[in-house]
Amino acid sequence: MTLSKSEPTVIKSTKSSFPNLTTEHQSLVSEEDMIQAVRTLLLGLGEDPDREGLQDTPKRVVKALQFLTSGYHQSLDELLNGAVFHEDTDEMVLVRDIDLFSSCEHHILPILGRAHVAYIPDGKVMGLSKIARICEMYARRLQVQERLTAQIADAIQGLLKPKGVAVVIEATHMCMVMRGVQKPGSWTSTSAVRGVFAEDAKTRHEFMSLIRHNPAFH
Repeated sequence: MTLSKSEPTVIKSTKSSFPNLTTEHQSLVSEEDMIQAVRTLLLGLGEDPDREGLQDTPKRVVKALQFLTSGYHQSLDELLNGAVFHEDTDEMVLVRDIDLFSSCEHHILPILGRAHVAYIPDGKVMGLSKIARICEMYARRLQVQERLTAQIADAIQGLLKPKGVAVVIEATHMCMVMRGVQKPGSWTSTSAVRGVFAEDAKTRHEFMSLIRHNPAFH
């Protein structure tokens, strides 16, 4: 996993350079409508939304949900911000143990986990932080883990056109821990492989072996 010593050349990105990957989303209701909806939920639970401890709760809940789903209002163009570079390398680039915090679309309860993302360049690389930001953008939506994994892989494949992309997500779902089957300690693993990672078992095995060992940075 080495990069050549040649000087990188920035590939400039314009607002609509990736039209098929634009992900911006517009709200259909006002913030006040959302606040009133939370008040209604509190009443339905038998609570008094006007008592001291709950007076500002509807507003806080709306603000929290807006933050946790802020990925709907981001686009890959803005996120990338031109950080794609020409680089003469075809060695695997891996960013592992990326913390993920998402929300289950079925119960709007937390999904907590980590992502491992690798790609094999074909003349272009992106800033390493952008990989983490792509994971974060898709995680900050109402999600299922299977779709989240595929979206990250497809975004990197579409942005860089690399020789291959591999993504593994390991996460625990609070909808399985706090309610329902109530199984704390259970984890779900999902993977998405594209290009050479799907076609070549040796390359896929190299990626899987690199994400197995425990990091020693802490």
